[in-house]
Amino acid sequence: MSGHSKWATTKHKKAAIDAKRGKLFAKLIKNIEVAAKIGGGDPSGNPTLYDAIQKAKKSSVPADNIDRAVKRGSGAESGGADWINITYEAYGPAGVAILIECLTDNRNRSATDVRVAVTRNGGTMADVGSVARLFSRKGIVTVAKNQDGKQISDLELMEATMDSDPEEINDEGDTFEIICDPAQLVEVRTSVQAAGIDYDSADIAFQPSFTSPIPDAEVARKLFKLLDALDDCDDVQDVYSNEDISDEIEAELEDD
Repeated sequence: MSGHSKWATTKHKKAAIDAKRGKLFAKLIKNIEVAAKIGGGDPSGNPTLYDAIQKAKKSSVPADNIDRAVKRGSGAESGGADWINITYEAYGPAGVAILIECLTDNRNRSATDVRVAVTRNGGTMADVGSVARLFSRKGIVTVAKNQDGKQISDLELMEATMDSDPEEINDEGDTFEIICDPAQLVEVRTSVQAAGIDYDSADIAFQPSFTSPIPDAEVARKLFKLLDALDDCDDVQDVYSNEDISDEIEAELEDD
């Protein structure tokens, strides 16, 4: 996966201890509402809703919040918003390609917020399609290596998912990411569960076809400032980028 996955992992760890937890909760609740609206409020018959709920639980979203989001989305309770999916495209420092997915009830607000975040942090908005063509949709199942004191190996995951035909299994430090065709996502996830292995998340995401090398730590800092600004936008659900950051630069950033 791109260097962004490392950035996203860092952001996830920070989210558990800082003020951004509320923003994370809001994004996860939106995903649940939309999944329930599209596929119904029964997780057993709606795999997308099942995975959205699982991800929210893993992030410690209260059960009452999850239940109300399902009811709003399915129409069992009033108050659900009319969410619209919008994707924006941009370039960051060092020509890094950035794909920005929004879930909003106000198209004008999200367009303004994204444009301000990009242009005020050294980026430029891109023409429609110019960045999207550099990414392809993939299913990604994330599995923690350490599960109740037991270490999960990539060999175990390979054996568990062999019949569901994953494309690759990547080592991302504390986790493994199983990459597959989006149509195989549910099958891969259920194969992992059938092997008695817990999973952190199962999502359809974008993966870059190639990466852009970051020349030094200063450029990396500017890029992360831009990615942070986008992540802070209320309407932004996911940010994908194709930077490639060396271990040396990462080590320098950790000293900041």
